[in-house]
Amino acid sequence: MNLLKSLDRGLVRIEGFAAVLFLLVMLLLGFAQVVLRNLFSGGFVWGDVLLRHMVLWIGFFGAALAASQERHINIDAITRFLPKRVQSALHMITNLFAAVISYLLFRAALTFVGFEIEDKHMVFGEIPSLYAEIIIPVGFALLAIHFLIRAVLRGTEMAGKADPA
Repeated sequence: MNLLKSLDRGLVRIEGFAAVLFLLVMLLLGFAQVVLRNLFSGGFVWGDVLLRHMVLWIGFFGAALAASQERHINIDAITRFLPKRVQSALHMITNLFAAVISYLLFRAALTFVGFEIEDKHMVFGEIPSLYAEIIIPVGFALLAIHFLIRAVLRGTEMAGKADPA
């Protein structure tokens, strides 16, 4: 279990660093675009395209960070009134379900990116769309990993409470 916790902490550090870095670049680029447009009637031709794709990257990193802390969207109107053991079991089941769905979306995203590569689609100029869209399968893979880790940790937590040894 220590290996899973270490993997999770390592991923969280990388995702957090990437999210902060992307947000900083977005703020600087957005500010530069505004200044260049207002003062020089111009700007970076590629700036808006990059900003749109960086929003997608930050969204996936944020979702992965939320999943790692079990702060992803959930509805707990009923579960909060259930016994703790039942709550843990339901959290484990929903994390497993979310991991499976994330894995299926990962596979679909790989197919999508494969089609984009096959069609030689460009995001801007001569830059292949692969560089902008690779976050989609990577993001779903990160989500699947975090949900799976949460499910395993919940399962071992429940087993540890059931077995006093």
